[in-house]
Amino acid sequence: MSDATAAGGKQPQEFEKVLSGSDTSVANFETQSRTPLETAQHFLHSNPAAVPLIVLLLSILGFGIAVGGKFFSAFTMTLILQQVAIVGIVGAAQTLVILTAGIDLSVGAIMVLSSVVMGQFTFRYGLPAPVAILCGFAVGGLCGWLNGALVAHMKLPPFIVTLGTWQIILAANFLYSANETIRSQDIDAQAPLLKIFGETFRLGGAVFTFGVIVMVLLVAVLWYILNHTAWGRHVYAVGDDPEAAKLSGVRVKGMLVQVYVLSGLICALAGWVLIGRLGSVSPTSGQFTNIESITAVVIGGISLFGGRGSILGMIFGALIVGVFSLGLRLIGTDPQWTYLLIGLLIIVAVAIDQWIRKVAG
Repeated sequence: MSDATAAGGKQPQEFEKVLSGSDTSVANFETQSRTPLETAQHFLHSNPAAVPLIVLLLSILGFGIAVGGKFFSAFTMTLILQQVAIVGIVGAAQTLVILTAGIDLSVGAIMVLSSVVMGQFTFRYGLPAPVAILCGFAVGGLCGWLNGALVAHMKLPPFIVTLGTWQIILAANFLYSANETIRSQDIDAQAPLLKIFGETFRLGGAVFTFGVIVMVLLVAVLWYILNHTAWGRHVYAVGDDPEAAKLSGVRVKGMLVQVYVLSGLICALAGWVLIGRLGSVSPTSGQFTNIESITAVVIGGISLFGGRGSILGMIFGALIVGVFSLGLRLIGTDPQWTYLLIGLLIIVAVAIDQWIRKVAG
């Protein structure tokens, strides 16, 4: 036994001698500090509804200064809510589809056809109003299922599919209804339930319709589902990366069909609210609701590429359009300025979305 071993010591081995001069500092994985611009980008990426909320508040403030104190009255604010109720409900349907990286051009046509079925089944076939309303919902769900099946199982582009079904449903609406409008007096006399969402009630100086309450409740429920349930997380996952979602166990095709069916049912609900809003059943109403819903979604900060956005942003987007429409009307400007400014907002909103995705995505 050597003297070193006898003394209880231990000589370093050859490979240990090599390590004696190496760096012993602990690894640091902290990223470099962000600039204010990068901080803003990451904040907007994690809070997609922030931009439309800021724009909404600034637009209310701007028109309030331009028009005067009456713009801030409870009556004016609730009037804006009444005007955007239909777009808000249909926009909720559009939001679900766009979150899956799709788009639905047929939402307006589904809404109108559902309302026509509710009216015609009541007055042409003599069905009780509740049964006719259920038939309208069935038609909306069936139209949504058709869209979903073509997109999910036939793997056709959502834009092309819904462009085609938009024309088909629109034609079916006019052929079935014979372009006949059911008058308000007839509905009041035989089926007042069809107009229930047009009923109003006062809360202080504010005047609400039940249609506005439906919009608010619908958005609240969908917000909870999308943010606090597995189904909602699956919707975002399918829109963000369908292949990764599939590998994670998500039934992508089934999810797509479910989303489009739910979208169709929500459009049928919008059709019921539309009857109350108009006071009649008109096959020519809601011609541009599909475009208006997409406008609300885009201005609301929901990415057209799917997987990112908040349904609250959609409501803010719809309210921005309502504020601009009413504000410019009260100022007395040409209505075309509304379309011009909304068009600019759409382009700016998409540009901001691209900017956020590029830097923080």
